[in-house]
Amino acid sequence: MSQKNQYFLGLVLLFTVINAIAADKQSIKIAYISQERAVPAALSNLDTFIQNKGQLGAELAVGDNNTTGQFTQQQYELKEILVPVGGDIVQAFNSVGDDTGLVVLNVNPAQVNQLADLPAAQNKLLFDAATRDDELRGAQCRHHVLHILPSRAMRADALAQYMLIKRWREWFLVIGQTTEDQLYAAAIKRAAKRYGMKLVAEKAWDNTYDARRTAQSDVPQFTQGEDYDVLVVADEQGLFGEYLDYRTWLPRPVIGTQGLIATAWHRTHEQWGAVQLQNRFKEQAGRWMEEEDYAAYLAVRAIGEASVRAKSNQVQAIKDYMLSDAFALQGYKGRPLSFRSWDGQLRQPILLAAPRSMVSVAPLDGFLHPNSELDTLGYDQPETACK
Repeated sequence: MSQKNQYFLGLVLLFTVINAIAADKQSIKIAYISQERAVPAALSNLDTFIQNKGQLGAELAVGDNNTTGQFTQQQYELKEILVPVGGDIVQAFNSVGDDTGLVVLNVNPAQVNQLADLPAAQNKLLFDAATRDDELRGAQCRHHVLHILPSRAMRADALAQYMLIKRWREWFLVIGQTTEDQLYAAAIKRAAKRYGMKLVAEKAWDNTYDARRTAQSDVPQFTQGEDYDVLVVADEQGLFGEYLDYRTWLPRPVIGTQGLIATAWHRTHEQWGAVQLQNRFKEQAGRWMEEEDYAAYLAVRAIGEASVRAKSNQVQAIKDYMLSDAFALQGYKGRPLSFRSWDGQLRQPILLAAPRSMVSVAPLDGFLHPNSELDTLGYDQPETACK
């Protein structure tokens, strides 16, 4: 045989081996569904509106999964479904197809169970990567929905632990007008009772005019008349909370939805390898990683971890492993993350951050639990309303 023929025979054999390896690869298909939001009125020129929160986190995680998949003979595919404002989210979900059983949802709270209750969803595993509602983890829970972001109760407990350590026990609670503000305030009240805090005052912020123009005169008057250790604000939309700091009648710190916040992720977080994740995301996206990006990243990485360990692309096998004691996910927060079997919530440390600095990480030292200190945050198994 001539040298030329040997060369071509070698190429044929090489491509045959490559094709055989590719054919043997286990395929794991993931759908990412998000609905675009209408651009809200600008509250500040410092915070630009980001339409694609979450999407780029999922894309980064798929790349990480496929890096591992080169060694485990697994191939991850991400199908992105972006529904326009006013579009039919149900139709979008039904378009996923029976061959894709793992779905990451970046939708509003009302849509989570709307989609979870569809006939097409019953054999799928859904990852809620956008909500923080306690009801979705409680009385309104679904057995095939896992929740990635910390709930409001987890965030409130994280703040309460830090306040207890600091011995700042007397709270002045200011509540906004939206439904979300009321839900956050309820979580704060629960945490205050749980950790022995005292609500010395509770007021609703009902000013309908522009807080930026009137804060200097109105906030001192609004906060006058009570002595307290911290001002706790419930303003999830950011309509007025930013204007409370440095304007209160008494010189007191602000915590809650503004000031010192409890969050899953923050741009100032740099420990435990977080700076590498921050840099990789920023290089890809051209911006900082937001909470929704981090949540979508964790959802897709959880699928990667479980499918590798379970050596399966089947939904039930992946779900069973995720809810087992063996599951451990790297979350760049110092402790492995895992799912609570009783409500599908991802247990995780919570960052306590000021606008430009990391202050602490909850759970704090001294808050003990028979199974996991992470379960001191939010609803523990004996407290859950999830059936």
